Amino acid sequence: MHSMNNYLLSDWLPTTKKEVSIRGWEELDVILFSGDAYIDHPAFGPAVIGRILESYGLKVAIVPQPNVNDNLQDFTKLGKPRLFFGVTAGSMDSLVNHYTANKNRRDSDAYTPGGEIGHRPDYPTIVYSKIIKQFYPDVPILIGGIEASLRRVTHYDYLSDNLKPSILADSGADLLVYGMGEQPLREIVTLLQKGVPFTSLKTVNQTAFLIETESDLPKNKNWEDVSINSHQECVKDKKAYASNFKIIEQESNKLNGRRILQNIGKKKLVINPPFKTMTETEIDFSFDLPYTRLPHPKYKNRGAISAYEMIKFSVNIHRGCFGGCSFCTISAHQGKFIASRSKESILKEVDALTKMDDFKGYLSDVGGPSANMYKMQGKDMSICEKCIAPSCISPTVCYNLDTSHQPMIDLYQAIDKHPGIKKSHIGSGIRYDLLVPEFNKKADPKDLENYTKEVLTKHVSGRLKVAPEHTSDKVLKLMRKPSFSNFHLFKNQFDLVNKKNNLNQQLIPYFISSHPDCELEDMAQLAAETKDMGFKLEQVQDFTPTPMTLSTVIYYSGYHPYSLKEIQTPKTKKEKLEQHRFFFWYKKENQAWIKNVLERLSRPDLLKNLLPGFVNATQFKNKKKNKSSFKKFSK
Repeated sequence: MHSMNNYLLSDWLPTTKKEVSIRGWEELDVILFSGDAYIDHPAFGPAVIGRILESYGLKVAIVPQPNVNDNLQDFTKLGKPRLFFGVTAGSMDSLVNHYTANKNRRDSDAYTPGGEIGHRPDYPTIVYSKIIKQFYPDVPILIGGIEASLRRVTHYDYLSDNLKPSILADSGADLLVYGMGEQPLREIVTLLQKGVPFTSLKTVNQTAFLIETESDLPKNKNWEDVSINSHQECVKDKKAYASNFKIIEQESNKLNGRRILQNIGKKKLVINPPFKTMTETEIDFSFDLPYTRLPHPKYKNRGAISAYEMIKFSVNIHRGCFGGCSFCTISAHQGKFIASRSKESILKEVDALTKMDDFKGYLSDVGGPSANMYKMQGKDMSICEKCIAPSCISPTVCYNLDTSHQPMIDLYQAIDKHPGIKKSHIGSGIRYDLLVPEFNKKADPKDLENYTKEVLTKHVSGRLKVAPEHTSDKVLKLMRKPSFSNFHLFKNQFDLVNKKNNLNQQLIPYFISSHPDCELEDMAQLAAETKDMGFKLEQVQDFTPTPMTLSTVIYYSGYHPYSLKEIQTPKTKKEKLEQHRFFFWYKKENQAWIKNVLERLSRPDLLKNLLPGFVNATQFKNKKKNKSSFKKFSK
């Protein structure tokens, strides 16, 4: 099982006219276009959408990475679908897929065979939709996925360095699904199958669309409305743009959000409230569909797809994240409430993995957006119903949040009992702050200790990834991350478990430079403090402004959306590179530069800490110089 040889071509969704005819189909109901290569696996959105539509009895095909540089035959080769075209950029926003934090073009694409670049344009959602409209103006287009989801409202686009309206305006698409698509798709398909025309799909949760400004709003007596500043006002006034974000973020993270309205020129953008968090049954259904778990056979001789190789033997156990970090898009796309799979569904997937031809007994990850949030939710959900906080653990852990790690311990142990499993690793980042009793005050310290021990002794292959992100309290506060003092406490626990169990595990912390409100001195402090802890940093990145995050709004506007206070941000290439350089204080080529900077900042203490040898050598040189000039003088 689970080798290409054990499958028929018809086990994948068709991608060509020939594959459609193999299934004996004359007409397709839905045709999907995707910026990624087609990997039939639950970790890849386009495959999930295809399988969900198929499960409702629809005839679905997928056109992966259509060529936009030729006669555009990829857009017409399957004809026109009965219901609609679906368009997604794929599993990443194209900005992040194509460019580094300094806007340099990346030299590989993890979602394309052999890492080849050039198989998708910038902004594929817009490019594909416009081409489809050219050929089939009367067929509705439904857009979704990360790129569409995070660009559903006026947003700052880092690549072009300007404010763009909702992607609906630029793409010409008819309807946008934001967030995870299973629930809205179910309702859309149900209504279409009942004969409701596509143009009347105006009250489906978690969708957005444009109407004429003077048109009546579609009626839903259960929804309240909230208007935000128009796109034109945002372009004129950065403060107006910043103040919108508070409303957008709060409504996206409520259990009962309001409908958001925004004028864009002569059109009105309508963003319907999100669905309630997926139930266990709903999320299990999505993961239990008949995926082959393999890339389409057409890529057989084109090289490995690294995004697939990375997750091939991993299991996703939940969705959503209640961390609410300012620079992260997970809650904007997956929501802050956790949707967890059942233990049965997870074990069924583990069993399927053990039957794959090249599986050697090692799971690379049992995790999610954050590895240790499985099954966590409010103790009293009626309190969550009224909550508008973007994070359940910042600035402190909510008293109503149940952070028991026992369900995860039970799950890991059940997985490890499977005869085909030699070891299950936790590859996703762990929220270390949840494991610090001094921070997670309401938790049972024994529960936290048991989880830390379980992970370090059985589920780490030498390295545990955690993300303190910074050492400066003011930067961390803005990031909605806890004080770095908690990282010190966690490291003490980590070292203790290591010592007690005679292990040699490494702690790998992630850090970000040039985040809003971060100054050069903060980076020097970060370098000194992490050096004192014995770290030579490697997992570091420069802040990249991505649509729909608090940090990006501050980066562009200069204001904090919640207080409307001004906040400075490093913006120029020079500022960004300088901040980044402090991560690598130990590299010879940075040392003279660091010395000059710290002397300019009047921080001899940091200089002495970071480069004691350099300081001594300089002092020694100066002494020699002084001696020789004294000799000259005395002569």
